[in-house]
Amino acid sequence: MKLLAIHHVAIICSDYQRAKHFYTQILKLPIIHEQYRAERDSYKLDLALPDGSQIELFSFVGAPKRPSYPEAQGLRHLAFAVADISHAKAYLEEHAVAVEEIRVDEITGKRFTFFADPDDLPLELYEA
Repeated sequence: MKLLAIHHVAIICSDYQRAKHFYTQILKLPIIHEQYRAERDSYKLDLALPDGSQIELFSFVGAPKRPSYPEAQGLRHLAFAVADISHAKAYLEEHAVAVEEIRVDEITGKRFTFFADPDDLPLELYEA
């Protein structure tokens, strides 16, 4: 077996409309497909990233909150590569998204920072 790439990351949100706005209007991810699944009272929104990978955004009634502070085992965060981290940070802050100070990865020397989606899912920007 040879893994080629990450195809998608699935995220469960608490407020579908708020999360949809964040990912499509603020992060500007294009919609591939949106579907309401009546039997589950759930939305599924497929979003495209420029490298061909996708984010699947789900809503499920009564889904429990994600434990993260202190950090729980499991997926730690989702990182997005950006060309200019200072510009990306300023853009997010202009859209009322709190962004941590930019840090430097001790191993690679690359700059990075963290912010959160509307459900406090940790997201990272990593300068390519």
